[in-house]
Amino acid sequence: MSDVIKNRYDFVVFFDVENGNPNGDPDSGNMPRVDAETQLGLVTDVCLKRKVRNYVETVKDDATGYRIYVKSHAVLNKNDEEAYAALGVDNDLKKIATKKKEDPELDLKIRDWMCKNFYDIRTFGAVMTTYTKAKLNCGQVRGPVQFGFAKSVEPIIPQEITLTRVAITTEKDAEKKNNEMGSKYIVPYGLYRCEGFVSANLARKTTGFSEDDLSLLWDAIYNMFENDHSAARGKMAVRKLIIFKHETELGNAPSHKLFELVSVKRKDEESSAPARSFADYEIVINEDQIPSGVELTVRD
Repeated sequence: MSDVIKNRYDFVVFFDVENGNPNGDPDSGNMPRVDAETQLGLVTDVCLKRKVRNYVETVKDDATGYRIYVKSHAVLNKNDEEAYAALGVDNDLKKIATKKKEDPELDLKIRDWMCKNFYDIRTFGAVMTTYTKAKLNCGQVRGPVQFGFAKSVEPIIPQEITLTRVAITTEKDAEKKNNEMGSKYIVPYGLYRCEGFVSANLARKTTGFSEDDLSLLWDAIYNMFENDHSAARGKMAVRKLIIFKHETELGNAPSHKLFELVSVKRKDEESSAPARSFADYEIVINEDQIPSGVELTVRD
């Protein structure tokens, strides 16, 4: 792998949804998430990290060093056991205790093995203390890459669409009806903004997140919906990825100051019609106000 990153990064990503549900809330019948006070749409950080994991799993196909720890149908304890087996530690409480007395750095070695082999641990961190049978503990890792919640730039109005299915579930039902009804929630259109952070300091101290990992992260964010299309999510696409690279490990400017340089406005500011495409918006970056020591990169 390449060298561990030496620069801090902050980033803003804009994505949109058309006639789809970007992130349903299971506590609200899978309705698109909204801020109850402002009616701005929300997409959780967990949802966006899932897209990144899925992309990496697709393009790397479990290549060495790029496995995914948190994925569909994964048994986390089995992954934890791999680290112990790789370091020659038997799955036995007494033997584990003896091994730790012989090697005081065993816990650190186990954590490092997990970081080396699983991309999402190296990137987002993980809590690997879930094993109860033998009390296996691979540690807790705070990842260098973090996402905030995505929020729509304007209020959204989720719509419930009623559907008709001509196939009948059971023979008994077929005697009484010719079709069955269902429903789904959609957002007719919404442009969302998410802000995120990449800490070179945490990469150096904990996970070893590298320059190659970073390049893959940018590709994953930019393409996170391209291999994840479904009828439920409608048409989703990343519209712009704005990256602020700092000259130093700890940064040359506060994140919020950089985020404030990026704004969104309607192209037709006098129009009262609801937005229905990305063409209705203009993203503005005040490049002349970027602080010294910060470099801007934009992927459209």
